[in-house]
Amino acid sequence: MKEMKITDTVKYVGVDDKTLDLFESQYVIPNGVSYNSYVILDEKVTVMDTVDARATEEWLANLEEVLDGREVDYLVVSHMEPDHASNVQNLIEKYPSMQVVGNAKTFNLVSQFFNVDLEGRKVLVKEGDTLNIGSHTLQFFMAPMVHWPEVMVTYEQSEKILFSADGFGKFGALDTDEDWACEARRYYFNIVGKYGMQVQNLLKKASALDIEMICPLHGPILKENLAYYIDKYNTWSSYEPEEEGVLVAYASIHGNTAAAAKKMVEILGEKGAKKVAVMDLSRDDMSEAIEDAFKYDKLVVAAATYDNGVFPCMENFLTHLKAKNFQKRKVAIMENGSWAPTAARQMKAVFESMKDITICDTVVTIKSVMNDDTVEVMEKMADELMA
Repeated sequence: MKEMKITDTVKYVGVDDKTLDLFESQYVIPNGVSYNSYVILDEKVTVMDTVDARATEEWLANLEEVLDGREVDYLVVSHMEPDHASNVQNLIEKYPSMQVVGNAKTFNLVSQFFNVDLEGRKVLVKEGDTLNIGSHTLQFFMAPMVHWPEVMVTYEQSEKILFSADGFGKFGALDTDEDWACEARRYYFNIVGKYGMQVQNLLKKASALDIEMICPLHGPILKENLAYYIDKYNTWSSYEPEEEGVLVAYASIHGNTAAAAKKMVEILGEKGAKKVAVMDLSRDDMSEAIEDAFKYDKLVVAAATYDNGVFPCMENFLTHLKAKNFQKRKVAIMENGSWAPTAARQMKAVFESMKDITICDTVVTIKSVMNDDTVEVMEKMADELMA
């Protein structure tokens, strides 16, 4: 097992998975992912969550190594998603005297996922309840829809550790050397992004706690400069732009819309945009496009008309933005259509259905290929976007 020091009494027993290609069968994870699980060694031995079924054998070996012959007294289930709870039944069967700690919604989901009898083995907790396990006291706070309805976080009072469930998680195995914010941002907006209000509620609860360490279910344990991570979560969950900049996202069939989008990148740079990112929605990773759309304060969408609608990869992008509560941004629209351009009207309708989106009045319409007249309108649209 990989050696990872948390504290003398709180041990890491999680597993890195570097063979999984798609997280939740949709998000590319080139550096894998970690399934974090923890053990608190005290008078009552307590396991904090299990791991994905893909990692069962390694996790059980890690657990047995840390236990060194001791039995498990409690299993705290903070989140019932299968990448964390697949081994709940295995642990119940392995330790017949072990009790399972969860809230009412936890146990409803346990009965849906597993055929297991928990009569006399449930510890039902609600908001603010505590569980003393010796020198450690666990306090439970409900975090519904961050990002499942049963989610709760656990605060260990003596060592001031927040076991944060999926909160503060990130993509990437723990042996990956990379900046936290990039993959944590991509993880946040694609997994939790829809539930900003619920994350804000959780942050308010956390602000009343003296937290010295955050132990999430994915990604590294956070021990230093916690204000940085909390500030990021506050920005992300309030849907405020993280930086001034523009994402130009385009959907091009034969390359002509792409050429116009790249010209727009050039124009925006000339007009003083601090940062211009560009995404080819046909080829670039969709979750990264979503990440950048939320990162910057402005967005340009450029799409070809297709079957009297919007080219499908742009339609997919807009669907994802709406599902994740995209808001508080300024948007400019470009379309292409050789005989009946309709993409701009339909893209505008999607943005109009979102909250607090400012749409530029100037719309660029390309008839097959960009020309001097097109560029003139693009210059005007760029001025309006940057105003």
